[in-house]
Amino acid sequence: MDRSELAPMIDHTVLGPETTPGEIRALLEEADEYGMNACIPPYAVAEAAEYAPEVTLATVVGFPHGQHSSGIKRREGVRAWQAGADELDVVINVGRLKDGEDDVVRAEIAEIVAAVPIPVKVIIETALLSEAEKHRACEAAVAADAAMVKTSTGFADGGATLEDVELMSEYLPVKASGGIGSYEDAMAMIDAGAERIGASSGVAILEGAPADRR
Repeated sequence: MDRSELAPMIDHTVLGPETTPGEIRALLEEADEYGMNACIPPYAVAEAAEYAPEVTLATVVGFPHGQHSSGIKRREGVRAWQAGADELDVVINVGRLKDGEDDVVRAEIAEIVAAVPIPVKVIIETALLSEAEKHRACEAAVAADAAMVKTSTGFADGGATLEDVELMSEYLPVKASGGIGSYEDAMAMIDAGAERIGASSGVAILEGAPADRR
């Protein structure tokens, strides 16, 4: 896969707690130059939409632990869409899933999906889940009519694994995120079934890709 084919599959990401507006602008410039999407903090969406109007913008909801109330998550998603977000990456409430409250998890996702006309990706935080819980989280995302499932926030121990991508791809398109730092890493995830890559190393990934075929 050459650079032009891979670039639209990458969500070039900056979400750390010390992220500055200047770093966000630099990331947007890289995304625009290379043809990537950008995943940025919610506070910066309106400014980013004006600064880089050609870049597809994703932002996060309930980040990073998913423990906001359902109403707050819904409002956060709506406000992000109104500010210019093209996609939402929503963190599930892992604690509710672990306690068997699958219907609550599904309903929370469904509320957000129903409230916005843009794709909703569901972050299930695979590093914190058993295999059975991963299946249940994906089932909740499917039942809520989510667009994609995503492996990780990057803020729990562990990130995307090939096994998790394979499991999740049985349910919905997968965004693999967490620990993907090279072209080889990205291609391994794509070969396992990922359709999107979330990474802060988007430029390095593309620099490692074959030049565009002409």
